[in-house]
Amino acid sequence: MANNRREEWVRQLRRMADPVLEALRQRVLKQAMPVESAALRSDCTHMEAFGRLLCGIAPWLELGPDGSDEGALRRRYAELTLEAVAAAVDPASPDYLWAPPDEPKPNLQLLVDTAFFAHALVRAPRRLIGGMTPELRKLTADLLIRSRVITPGPNNWLLFSAMVEAALRKMGFPADSTRMAYALRQHDQWFKGDGVYGDGRNFAFDYYNSFVIQPMMLDVVETIAGDAEEWELLRSRVLRRMRRYAAIQERLIAPDGSFPAVGRSIAYRCGAFQALAAIALRRELPEELHPSAVREALSAVVARTLDAPGTRDENGWLRIGLCGHQPGLGEVYISTGSLYLASTAFLPLGLPESDEFWSAPAEPWSSVKIWSGCDLPADHAVQDL
Repeated sequence: MANNRREEWVRQLRRMADPVLEALRQRVLKQAMPVESAALRSDCTHMEAFGRLLCGIAPWLELGPDGSDEGALRRRYAELTLEAVAAAVDPASPDYLWAPPDEPKPNLQLLVDTAFFAHALVRAPRRLIGGMTPELRKLTADLLIRSRVITPGPNNWLLFSAMVEAALRKMGFPADSTRMAYALRQHDQWFKGDGVYGDGRNFAFDYYNSFVIQPMMLDVVETIAGDAEEWELLRSRVLRRMRRYAAIQERLIAPDGSFPAVGRSIAYRCGAFQALAAIALRRELPEELHPSAVREALSAVVARTLDAPGTRDENGWLRIGLCGHQPGLGEVYISTGSLYLASTAFLPLGLPESDEFWSAPAEPWSSVKIWSGCDLPADHAVQDL
C-alpha cells in the first residue's frame, strides 16, 4: 500500500505538471493554456502556473536521479523544468513571464508568483540552481530583481519580497537583507497564539498560514539564521509554531478527505495543506502524528480535490473549484494559473522511498480514529510558542 501511495502521488503530480512544463518547453504556454477567471488575468496567470507548480515539484526534483524508474523520471523532469525556466526568464522568449521591459507598472500579482518561483529555487538548490548554466542563472536573477519595483502591502505580501531576496542569496547574488528582516519581524509581531499568525494585524479564518505565511517564513529565516542570534532564535519559534499548526491541520482532514471550505482562495484545493506537507518533508511532525498517518490523510485530500469529475478540462488543465468545476468559488484574483498551488501538497515526495513516511504501513489519521469511536487524547491550545 505504501509504495502504491507514492506511485499514485507521482502520477498525480505528473498529470498536473505535464501541460505546464511541456507548453513552456515548446515556448507556447501563452498560446496553449486556457485562462478561466472572473477578471482579466492574462498578464499574470501564466507566471502563476509556472511559479506555483515549481514550488510544489521542487523537493521531488531535489531528491535527484538514482537507479530506479522513478529516479529516471526525476532526471527527465529536472531537465524539462530547466528548459521551462529558460523559456520563462528569457526576455526574447514568447513565453517570457515578467512584464515587457517597457511596462512602467507591471501587474502587482507578478511579485506573488515570482516569489513562488523563488521558493522553488530555495527548495531545490542542487537540481534547479545547480543545474543552470551561468547565462540562465543570470537571466533568472534578473527576473527576480525586477520584482523589486513592486511594493508589498502590510500583510503576507511582505514575505513575497523576502522570499525573492532569499532566493537571490541562495543563488550567490547580492540580496536585500532589510526586506527579509522586515518581513520576519512584522510577522513575528502578528503571531496570534496557538500556532497561527494574522495576515497583517488582523486574523482571518482561512488557509493563508499554510498557503504562504508559515512555509515562507521558515525558509526565509533559515536562509539568514547564521547571520545573527536574533534569526536563530526566531527560527526556533517559527518551527515550533509551524509544528503546532501542522497538528491542527491534520485534525482538519475528515475521514473522506474533505476539510472545512472556509476562507478565501479555497480553489487552491489540496494546497491548503502545504504547511502539513512541508513539516512532513522536514521530518519535523509533532510526536503525536505518525508519518504514515499523515501520508494517508494527505492522500485522501489529494484524491478528494483532484479526482472529482470536472477538475480538469479536456487537455488536462486545472479548472476553478475545490471538488470539481465550481467557478463560483474563485475570487476575482483567481485564474487558471492560480490553481497550481495545489502542487504543494506533494512536498513529501522529496523524501526517499525508504523513509518512514512512505515505507511504514498505513495508519489512520486523527479524524478517522475519532469518528470510528476510538478514544484519543483531547486537543488543546498551545500558547507558549
